[in-house]
Amino acid sequence: MAAFTVLVADDDQDIRDGIEIYLKNEGYNVLKAADGQEALTLLEDHDVHLLILDIMMPNMDGITATFKIREAQNIPIIMLSAKAEDSDKIHGLSVGADDYVTKPFHPMELMARVKSQLRRYVQFGTYEGPQQKIVVDGLELDEEAKAITVDGEVVKFTPIEYKITELLMKHAGRVFSIHEIYERVWNEEAYNAENIVAVHIRKIREKIEADPKNPRYVKVVWGIGYKIEK
Repeated sequence: MAAFTVLVADDDQDIRDGIEIYLKNEGYNVLKAADGQEALTLLEDHDVHLLILDIMMPNMDGITATFKIREAQNIPIIMLSAKAEDSDKIHGLSVGADDYVTKPFHPMELMARVKSQLRRYVQFGTYEGPQQKIVVDGLELDEEAKAITVDGEVVKFTPIEYKITELLMKHAGRVFSIHEIYERVWNEEAYNAENIVAVHIRKIREKIEADPKNPRYVKVVWGIGYKIEK
């Protein structure tokens, strides 16, 4: 297939240009934006497969841009920020980012995360194997279409949200620990996984539950983890 296109949005030109060099060395096409508004304009005019988005930018910050992007697209988003506090990471993830990298970062770490997100994005958007549907009460997962419906209504998921829901639905009734969910979905060793997984579970509940505070599907097993009821 043609090379993936990555959009880098950061108000620091040196950072944009530096990331571009590494991305091109890995064979990616690169688009660059100086703020969130410019990034949105480029997304309208180009086929972008992944977005690297700084949080602190003029005109439109990364949080606002992510919120707007998620209204229409599910492409992977990696956020960049000089802030290392867990609350900042949770905020970024809660509006729809798939990963979070704190500045300063090693370029090869960022490239590894780009590859990981694109690998999941490809798996999310392609079909392999026979068609299969998994039904749990009013919740239905169509593996061929990579779609999840609730009482017949299609629900928009980010790739990470889809993978978590898919894992729980395929093993309905089984309790997965937070660390196991993280390691299976993110394909890396769990580190500070509790808040990250909890944020994504909350977003999933908001999308599939009539009353997220009294969930019908995604249940917490206190002290152990999460499961989807059979």
